[in-house]
Amino acid sequence: MIETIHLQVLLATFAGWVGRKQTDIIAYLVEENRVLKEQLKSDGRRLRFTDGQRRRLAAKGKPLGRKVLRQIATIVTPDTILAWHRKLIAAKWTYSQKRVGRPGVMKEIRGLIIRMAEENPSWGYTRIQGALRHLDHRVVRSTIAKVLKEHGIHSSPDRPMSWRTFVRSHAHLIAAADFFTNEVWTARGLVTYFTLFVIDVATRRVYIAGTTANPNSEWMAQIARNLTDHEDGFLNGKRFLIIDRDAKFSPRFKSVLSGYGIEILLTAYMAPNMNAYAERFVKSIKSECLDQLIFLGRESLVRTIAEYVSHYHEERTHQGIGNVLISGRRTQSNSAVEVRERLGGLLKYYYREAA
Repeated sequence: MIETIHLQVLLATFAGWVGRKQTDIIAYLVEENRVLKEQLKSDGRRLRFTDGQRRRLAAKGKPLGRKVLRQIATIVTPDTILAWHRKLIAAKWTYSQKRVGRPGVMKEIRGLIIRMAEENPSWGYTRIQGALRHLDHRVVRSTIAKVLKEHGIHSSPDRPMSWRTFVRSHAHLIAAADFFTNEVWTARGLVTYFTLFVIDVATRRVYIAGTTANPNSEWMAQIARNLTDHEDGFLNGKRFLIIDRDAKFSPRFKSVLSGYGIEILLTAYMAPNMNAYAERFVKSIKSECLDQLIFLGRESLVRTIAEYVSHYHEERTHQGIGNVLISGRRTQSNSAVEVRERLGGLLKYYYREAA
């Protein structure tokens, strides 16, 4: 009961965070910044920033990356923000090295302060201070507060649980879904096909839900019913499904899942890292397989995807689960190394035959 209430509170928090109203607010603020910049230009004035302002922009802008900054930054360029970040870090450590003390130890302490704050949203300055003391680091609360402020981290209880912590804490209850596309030669010419897949966050197992050139609402509703089938639905036992704001995830798709008790977790505006597990699978199947082939007809694409998924589950090691096979199979013998090939040698698996 307590866990259910806790999850409901978390969901309410995330729903407010990633809601459409926040998207509208972000869009408005971006546009407002553009207008203010245009006004300054018309008056012949130039924006000048203090080191504190540069530090704040750099701290908030660095995690977004150049691609997202290019879309939302209006008063300075993405390269400028990232350059500020590099210069401020260099200046900080250059200054630190000139002071008397143990810079190596201080660097470790700063890293621990940031790590503890990010991984434990409920920890305040005193709680972090106590954890550091347990590690034989005596740090005053004001230093902890200063380090967190420099990195744009709020004090508890204003600091929400990070998305990463939430996903890791509830991985066994979470799946994530996304599309990837491929161009296929057909009798009608070059046609774009959409493949919908779902990944189990805890085990990394992947289910190919379907491949179509027309992922309309009816098709998506049927996919949702397949995913929640009481006998072999891939989402059986799951509580949450992470998806982005792609319009192909239709209201009917969401409605069917909600009817089976699956909570939809929408990623925030321009935040692909919130669906990192699905994004990683797309990158893997594209770079290791699909981007290197030409497809003649839908069936050739479907067969290739199925072959890759078999390789992915049975023969490919995964860093996220300790560089082991999803199947858990291990080589036991000392026999000669063999190689198994798929797709004409595009995919290879090295192993030893069991004794």
